[in-house]
Amino acid sequence: MATGTDAPLIHPSAIVDEGAQLGAGTRVWHFSHVCAGARIGAGCSLGQNVFVANDVQIGAGVKIQNNVSVYDAVTLDDEVFVGPSVVFTNVLNPRAAVPRKAEYRRTRVRRGASLGANCTLVCGVTVGEYAFVAAGAVVTRDVPAFALVAGVPARHMGWVSRHGERLAFDAQGQARCPATGEAYRLDSDGAVQPCSSST
Repeated sequence: MATGTDAPLIHPSAIVDEGAQLGAGTRVWHFSHVCAGARIGAGCSLGQNVFVANDVQIGAGVKIQNNVSVYDAVTLDDEVFVGPSVVFTNVLNPRAAVPRKAEYRRTRVRRGASLGANCTLVCGVTVGEYAFVAAGAVVTRDVPAFALVAGVPARHMGWVSRHGERLAFDAQGQARCPATGEAYRLDSDGAVQPCSSST
């Protein structure tokens, strides 16, 4: 763990098992539990009643809101936002009487993506960079970068910028973030890319 003024802040009611790695400035709040094998980057915030399992990697600047369990085989890249009561899974067909730890399916949430409150990620999916999963959605397949998905099961509803604003593409496949002016293009294969220059 980090030391000095950049040391992680761990609430007295939280449990951080010996061996867990927490980056500088990371905060672990009330009644949370971080298991020994967890790897958490700098500047993260784990809200009240958060559980982080052993086989979990969390990047820097990640915010996990209250009542979230991040189970084995989940990776959260830098600057991911995880809303209250988001659900992660790691077994596709669980049975209490059938051990399936060898069948865990890996889930990855890439840089800057947001997971809305109470959404569920069925294991084995990847949520692309800066994608936005709406509150209450159930994600059963991969989510493209910059995509907005909503519903049960989650369906593609549009595109968002790195700032989290809806993008409106013109006939030439060009759009600008209404908050920052950053330019984006919609490629012929249906992928969204930030343009190299937003001027």
